[in-house]
Amino acid sequence: MSQQMRPSLDDPNAWVPYRYHPSRTAAIVFIVAFSLTTILHTAQLIRKKTWYFIPMVVGGIFEVVGFVGRALSTNDLWALGPFIMQSLLLLVAPALFAASIYIILGRVILLVDGDKLSLIRQRWLTKIFVTGDVISFVVQAGGGGIQAAGTLDLLHLGEKVIIVGLFLQLAFFGFFIVVAAIFHRRLAKLETNASHQSSQVAAGPALGSSGLPWKRYLYTLYIASALIMIRSIFRVVEYLQGNNGFLLRREYFLYIFDALLMFLVMALFNWIHPSGITDLYQKRLADATSYDMDDTRERYMGYSGAPKREETHAEASHP
Repeated sequence: MSQQMRPSLDDPNAWVPYRYHPSRTAAIVFIVAFSLTTILHTAQLIRKKTWYFIPMVVGGIFEVVGFVGRALSTNDLWALGPFIMQSLLLLVAPALFAASIYIILGRVILLVDGDKLSLIRQRWLTKIFVTGDVISFVVQAGGGGIQAAGTLDLLHLGEKVIIVGLFLQLAFFGFFIVVAAIFHRRLAKLETNASHQSSQVAAGPALGSSGLPWKRYLYTLYIASALIMIRSIFRVVEYLQGNNGFLLRREYFLYIFDALLMFLVMALFNWIHPSGITDLYQKRLADATSYDMDDTRERYMGYSGAPKREETHAEASHP
């Protein structure tokens, strides 16, 4: 776009990439912040072999590159390349964080043998919500791709497509929170009832929940979910208001309700990493295997010893 054709940033009837001059300092701060947490997540991923948490790392990379785009925009706020780079990557990164959270709930259900307590069985839970997340991701990315064409009509069309993707993300994520809350309530009720009994009911679901820190991981999941939900609602309102909306005219809203919240999500999982769930689950499997082997050995010894006692009795009866 040539200099003489550039509209004023305050022109309410024109579409402009930014309604303000982006802050280079703020962009650099979050480039550093997301780089540090992403590096730590990568180290945790490799050390603990929690490969299912790769979406969190990829989301962190998206955040870093997105804020690099904002930093580049400070050189030329009319350059569509850096604008679309930051717009698209910062938009879709939380979908990858959401996918990681879906996986965590599935791991908690496995940890406590709580499949029967979940509204959706564990084998389907991750598949359903990750599929919904992928659909939302693709729609939002598609909207960003449409905007990359650069024409005014396609920029407006891309905004509408992105809004659809954001609503899909809200719908799936809202339903996920309901599923997690129902599972939490059922498991807590079962554990409370079990604590008032002298022994646990055999073959009941979630028999191994007592003494396991499942609440810690669910509360962490709730905090992260709330942060992502707030951010997604902010983005929906931002896009519904349009290119000249109240939120898009003020850069600090982006850093408060998107950048900061998503950094907190990543930092939270640095602190309470899901590898703890994996370690506990593997330990439970090992303990169960050891118990089964000991039980089999005892039954075998009892069976093999019985004939000897009968033979001794027979010999005593017939000298």
